[in-house]
Amino acid sequence: MGLSGRHVVITGGSGGVGVAVAKAFLERGCHVTIQFNTNPGPAEPLAAQYPSHCTLLQAQVTDEKQVAGLFTAAIERHGPVEVLVVSHGIWPAEDVGVKDMSLDRWRNTIAVNLDGTFLFVREFLRQLETAVKSNSPAIEAPAIVLVGSTAGKFGEAWHADYSASKTAMMYGLISSLKNEIVKVHPRARINTVSPGWIRTPMAERALQDPSLLFQALASTPLKKVSEPHDVAQAILFLADANTSGNITGVSLDLNGGMEGRMLNRLEDFQN
Repeated sequence: MGLSGRHVVITGGSGGVGVAVAKAFLERGCHVTIQFNTNPGPAEPLAAQYPSHCTLLQAQVTDEKQVAGLFTAAIERHGPVEVLVVSHGIWPAEDVGVKDMSLDRWRNTIAVNLDGTFLFVREFLRQLETAVKSNSPAIEAPAIVLVGSTAGKFGEAWHADYSASKTAMMYGLISSLKNEIVKVHPRARINTVSPGWIRTPMAERALQDPSLLFQALASTPLKKVSEPHDVAQAILFLADANTSGNITGVSLDLNGGMEGRMLNRLEDFQN
């Protein structure tokens, strides 16, 4: 794979998926900048293991100045950013219908998941334009990979805020940007990898509920919950021009063949 030496910025790099993605890029010889919100946590061992290739930087994803500052610091350390992976996001755990949802919850989910994506993508494009104009060093095939969700494709009752934020990323944003990004660099691409449930520490407790697991996998032929490694490998594929150089504007499903979202749980059918 042709990723060795590339500079990759990964948002949400202290989460289960972010750490797996960062590790995968580092193992392929990339320089990786990991964004974290307040605590680098699980990403710290990677920085210790790859001291010359891995940098941890704090930034609030909704703060324009902090996002711009992160790119400035990252570029000073590793040079222009060639790959951006947006893997941060929040999923409010409480089930709340639109009828009862507060405006504060709606705005916060949209701000973190969508505004935060916009700010990182915008800053990536700005620094890419600067690098292209200076041509030092030359950037051959830049790429953006966003992490979407089955919620963005099928919806998710009681979590319309999360679903709306992912749908906007997976379709409206990348469908528009695929036509804009080539104006900055003729070989630049943007895609989304869209998993269903991912077996992370945050989700593990929920996945112990047989009823919820049935609901999640009932329309999934492979009956498989994605592992962080699965997501990382799909992102590597989409980031590397050698494997996906003619793929752009695509939302790649990573959900075991899921055909739709169950509206009921197992006990609803048993009663």
